[in-house]
Amino acid sequence: MNYTVDLKPRAIKDLKHLQRQDASRIANALERLRSDLTGDVKKLTNFTPEYRLRVGQFRLLFEIENETQIIVYRIVHRREAYR
Repeated sequence: MNYTVDLKPRAIKDLKHLQRQDASRIANALERLRSDLTGDVKKLTNFTPEYRLRVGQFRLLFEIENETQIIVYRIVHRREAYR
């Protein structure tokens, strides 16, 4: 199943502040996520947004809406992800 991936303005801002190679790895992970939620995806308990994708030291926090749309809220370093 193919998904559409939308980044919230805060996620775009987070992505712009990363080094080029990290941003490239995250962009590649988003492409893989688009097709069948591949990657290190985990459903979070008692946390909003409901899902996270692990890309090295970074976490992409996202939700799935309408069963076809992924909305990425934040792209943060792992030490800041779950505060």
